[in-house]
Amino acid sequence: MANIITRTAEGVVDWFNARAPGFMPVYRKHMSEYYAPKNFNIWYIFGVLSIVVLVNQILTGIFLTMHFKPSAAEAFASVEYIMRDVEWGWLIRYMHSTGASLFFIVVYIHMFRGLMYGSYQKPRELVWILGMLIYLVLMAEAFLGYVLPWGQMSFWGAKVIISLFGAVPVIGNGLTEWIMGDYLPGDATLNRFFALHVIALPLVLLLLVVLHIFALHEVGSNNPDGVEIKKGPKGNRWSTTAPADGVPFHPYYTVKDGFYVGGFLIFAAFIVFFAPAMGGWFLEHDNFSEANRLVTPEHIKPVWYYTPYYAMLRVVPNKLGGVLVMFGAIAILFLVPWLDRAKVKSYRYRGVLSKVLLGLFAICFVWLGKIGAGPGTDPVETIIGRFLTAFYFLFFLTMPIWTRIDKTKPVPDRVTTHD
Repeated sequence: MANIITRTAEGVVDWFNARAPGFMPVYRKHMSEYYAPKNFNIWYIFGVLSIVVLVNQILTGIFLTMHFKPSAAEAFASVEYIMRDVEWGWLIRYMHSTGASLFFIVVYIHMFRGLMYGSYQKPRELVWILGMLIYLVLMAEAFLGYVLPWGQMSFWGAKVIISLFGAVPVIGNGLTEWIMGDYLPGDATLNRFFALHVIALPLVLLLLVVLHIFALHEVGSNNPDGVEIKKGPKGNRWSTTAPADGVPFHPYYTVKDGFYVGGFLIFAAFIVFFAPAMGGWFLEHDNFSEANRLVTPEHIKPVWYYTPYYAMLRVVPNKLGGVLVMFGAIAILFLVPWLDRAKVKSYRYRGVLSKVLLGLFAICFVWLGKIGAGPGTDPVETIIGRFLTAFYFLFFLTMPIWTRIDKTKPVPDRVTTHD
């Protein structure tokens, strides 16, 4: 029986290859003959998890669009209809809303891992740039989706964020009206946001993800030691031309990743079934009330994954200055490959100065998020926010100095751990 199944499978593969010969070389290049370093640790799973969440968002989003109505009069009611009357609609909606937050959790950890191990250094600058473009598009995609349910925070959040473009000299007011399609968020806003959220930005996001993966596989993956495995002795049990410290991505890492994906899905399921709102962090309480342009929420704030940048916006007294600081905080991330002048890639072999500053940077970002999620009325918190904002920018602007003067440890010729 096993031989029959094997022969049938081989026959199907041969039939497919004869009619689409271009697919097998792509498969081999990016899966079975793509050699990844042996010493990947758990930090390297978050890139795969981000793809898992992306698939979840696309699939659940397709089902939600079947019942959602992008109009100011019907949007909120259609979401309620999905939650109450559509079979399993509540589950699909919570999978989508929880997936949005999980997406940013895994992306932020993925980016932090890149900073830890110098995954942006030569020859992977393009990989980092494409990753940052994915982050930028993801932020836009999440904002557009956040407005669609047309709850109180959706409406007022859209009004506040879009009004920031009014700070642009000369064309600000016209630009704001052009984005909203009206003087206030309404039908025109929902229609264009729906089109961008469902069609335009997902296509851009998918394209960037494919380019990100292809660019990574052209230069090879980094590893916790920051050692290029292609520089090591050649030849191993898989191939006479394969690097000694690399293993085929499939089946070795696909099986290992499958284990972590299973654990991640259990964690996600726990949130979906037991705490989908996560105490107001994933789904804000104000958004369970329909949008009312005559009633302003007590505290207008974005979702948690925007709050670090929102804190930077608020602590700057000048509106235009705040907008420049907020967008500058994102733009400066694109320059990291050229700001880092360290002689070694991985923080395993960097000095105490680099490790301490990276740790303080992580604390700074989380603290700014906490400040951005608050009411913003505490003057002490505002002063702290200004110091943290200054540290955020100084971390990057002084990076060419402290990465160059920091003491480093000798880097091994080959990877040192095979986890």
